[in-house]
Amino acid sequence: MKVIKFGGSSLASSGQVRKVVDIVKTDDARRFVVVSAPGKRDSADIKVTDLLIQLYERKLAHKSLTPLIEEIFSRFREIGEAFGIGEEHLATIHLDLEAVNQLPIENNPHLYDHILSRGEDNNAKLVAGILQAEGVNARYINPKDLGILVTDEPGNARVLYKAYRKIKKWADSEAVLVIPGFFGYTEEGNICTFSRGGSDISGSIVAAGVKADLYENFTDVDGIYAAHPGYIHHPEIIKELTYREMRELAYAGFSVFHDEALMPSFRAKIPVVIKNTNNPNCQGTKIIPNRDQHEKPVIGIASDEGFSMIYISKYLMNREVGFTRKVLTILEEFGIGYEHMPSGIDDISIVIRSNQLDDELQEQLMRKIAYEIDPDELRITHDLSMIMVVGEGMRQRVGVTAESTAALARKRINLEMINQGSSEVSIMFGIHKEQEKLAIRTLYYTFFD
Repeated sequence: MKVIKFGGSSLASSGQVRKVVDIVKTDDARRFVVVSAPGKRDSADIKVTDLLIQLYERKLAHKSLTPLIEEIFSRFREIGEAFGIGEEHLATIHLDLEAVNQLPIENNPHLYDHILSRGEDNNAKLVAGILQAEGVNARYINPKDLGILVTDEPGNARVLYKAYRKIKKWADSEAVLVIPGFFGYTEEGNICTFSRGGSDISGSIVAAGVKADLYENFTDVDGIYAAHPGYIHHPEIIKELTYREMRELAYAGFSVFHDEALMPSFRAKIPVVIKNTNNPNCQGTKIIPNRDQHEKPVIGIASDEGFSMIYISKYLMNREVGFTRKVLTILEEFGIGYEHMPSGIDDISIVIRSNQLDDELQEQLMRKIAYEIDPDELRITHDLSMIMVVGEGMRQRVGVTAESTAALARKRINLEMINQGSSEVSIMFGIHKEQEKLAIRTLYYTFFD
């Protein structure tokens, strides 16, 4: 039994949906279909989700929603009419979009989530109708009816454990169930969306709930590349990697698969395959709990920008009990989370996401640290990128760190930070943003070519 999920690019037009229909029909094991909202039809197009964000903004501004509702509905109608979907089916979608007019604005913390979820919800209705028209025994099912119960955290919902028991009841469904991704329902009946890439999370939750044999995540690439294809000409496709390796790569910028979506599948020990809707016969990339083959020490190289680093130095810091706690307490007072915290005997570096700071907050934070910690040296560095070299094979291979630093040194790439976790699955380098592409290329050709 398989759960399959299709991203927005796979559902952007009638031509793409035709590929989806063929993928569903060619394998009877594909019993659960999770869908995103229609994406861009071309580079100049706009995603349905972005149109719904505009709809939300117009509603807050008390402007007419009719023109935008019609524009959104036209996207669904265009796809539906290509498959001969009847007017009654399309009218249901139109009524649902028009119902946004009736949603209250005041004292409605779930308004944004409700409006954004209309893309996935109505697309699931449409895809179910198309599959029926193509002779597939399929039906739309709402996440509430399926049992996807989530915490009451708008925009950042997390699945409740009891949801899996409810979803399990649908495992023997005779019909192919088409499920909207991206959102679930609170126990009070309100819609709450997951964080970015939330449809990946939905697919993983459904797979764990029905105890699927495989979760296939269809997107618009042949698999997960060993490095960003915008930086490397024809990078290798990773055939197989572990959940831990994928988690490290996803955190550091690999956007093909949402890192948060790994958890339900990981806990249920369900393999995940990343496949291409436009090339479904391609093997893709398989994510598994463990792998025995480690032909190469490094399986992928990822990067992400937008970091800042606070450097604190104080002589005999290691003898000052509670030093790190004091620093973290200050960050907590300012509502700032940290990403990494490599340290030495007399110094500590705290890496944070830059978007948590503005000029005023930074000045207050640094003043507070200076006053309460009384460091010998205190500075903050902006515009940093984090480069992650990932691979479980590094445990069995001596010298990966040395090879990496030597390669970067040859290209005169200065390291602001280096950090390796005790798991030895990844090595992280902090460098200036303008050297990011060069660093990725240098490391890739060190380990892959």
